[in-house]
Amino acid sequence: MAVLSASASGGFAIVKKKVCLFGAFGVGKTSLVSRFVSNVFSPQYLSTVGVKVDKKVVSFGPGREVTMMVWDIEGRDEYVSMADSYLMGMSGFFLVADGTRPETIDAAREIKRSLAELFGEKPSALLVNKSDLAGEWSASEEDWADFSAAGLEVLRTSAKDGSGVEESFRALGLRMLEAGTGR
Repeated sequence: MAVLSASASGGFAIVKKKVCLFGAFGVGKTSLVSRFVSNVFSPQYLSTVGVKVDKKVVSFGPGREVTMMVWDIEGRDEYVSMADSYLMGMSGFFLVADGTRPETIDAAREIKRSLAELFGEKPSALLVNKSDLAGEWSASEEDWADFSAAGLEVLRTSAKDGSGVEESFRALGLRMLEAGTGR
């Protein structure tokens, strides 16, 4: 999904990009979206049913604004075809895992494999969330080394304290702009 709008000066001012978040239940996808869009964190766990869509305008300099349409896809341990309608026009995505639960990295690996088969390569990254609990992590860099080896950026985030969240979304936004995905 990329939409261009003509500005008053005749140039193109707004680009819309659809970003999807995938991962197992309870990894913090909804909390990451809330932190990115509203700079808010709630410790209350709410399971997403279906999809929740939010948006935020991000500026990458004069005349380079992107409206990021962020689709928080319900938690799953594997890709399920019912979500196909949610994915049409996807410009990029995040796989989200929980550093305190290594099995969620395995789930992200399966989701990535399925997405690559169905949609090819898109700008993406693995977010290993809950870095505020790093002392309690049972996952380590070896658990996600294959993502890095395959060229997928692996970023540590914390929806609770905000570390790495804005930077991760901005980095993906810039990669989507450079790739021209979704057009």
